[in-house]
Amino acid sequence: MQHKPKRSRAIALPNSEFRARATEYLDFLAAWVKKPRQTASVVPSSRYLARLMVADIDPQGGRVLELGGGTGVFTRAILETGLPADRLEVVEINPAFARGLRRHFPHVSILETPAQIVSVAAAGGPGDYQTVVSGLPLLAMDRAMHIDILSEAFRMLKPGGSLVQFTYSTRPPVSRAVLDQLGLEVVRAGHTVRNFPPATVFRFTRRGE
Repeated sequence: MQHKPKRSRAIALPNSEFRARATEYLDFLAAWVKKPRQTASVVPSSRYLARLMVADIDPQGGRVLELGGGTGVFTRAILETGLPADRLEVVEINPAFARGLRRHFPHVSILETPAQIVSVAAAGGPGDYQTVVSGLPLLAMDRAMHIDILSEAFRMLKPGGSLVQFTYSTRPPVSRAVLDQLGLEVVRAGHTVRNFPPATVFRFTRRGE
């Protein structure tokens, strides 16, 4: 009996989007291995979470500050709202992530400055920002760090401005005691299971605004 030769199967090369996602994942994994408390996840946030994070940004509403730019998932989503690149500043203290952000977003200002003192490096002044988009791992931080980061963020926000933060918990990542001390309130802005792990988005605002 004669056997037919097996046909070789062509292997499709990954497209550019797949390669970009793979690079983001490898960069994120490397950062997590080096500093797990600073990165807090082994995979970048999904585009579904990113859409929730930027849902309230007004392209004509003023400057936006992003805390913890990572591989740029939220940065890309912010720019896709139509916000001009020169109205966005991204804080990222991980040198490898900062280099990647400058490479992918050459017209966006990348600040390697701790979020607690971002005002010393930001182009805008206090009251110039409509929104702070935070990808910082607040659950891995203590109360004192929460107070410092939130105080600085709301120092930069204009009246009626908000800080948007995601967490892998279903509860806000900041205690009621801290919110009371700073005069803030928080509401749940959305939730997605199309992220790993599933994530909840919270919006922080000044009380009475």
